Amino acid sequence: MIGTIIEKEDIVNHKILAAEVNRSEELRGKLVDAQRLGNEFKSKATIVFNSVDGPLRVETTVWSVTDKYVQIKSGVLIPLRSIIQVEF
Repeated sequence: MIGTIIEKEDIVNHKILAAEVNRSEELRGKLVDAQRLGNEFKSKATIVFNSVDGPLRVETTVWSVTDKYVQIKSGVLIPLRSIIQVEF
């Protein structure tokens, strides 16, 4: 899996950029599944997103998914258009 591993608390210290390819529609379903897994089974997902520092990877529980963002702990929002990969 690509991306430098960071802690979810460190996301706010990075400038998030749109990914080269917008996979929002493709990944939305996977993120909704990750949200359900987090809510029902307390399992985490690995999200790789684009930033000015290159791809970053974070392991976290998905709290909610909207049309444009995925929300994780502490109200941190990651734009769907910046997400490169989702695994769980």
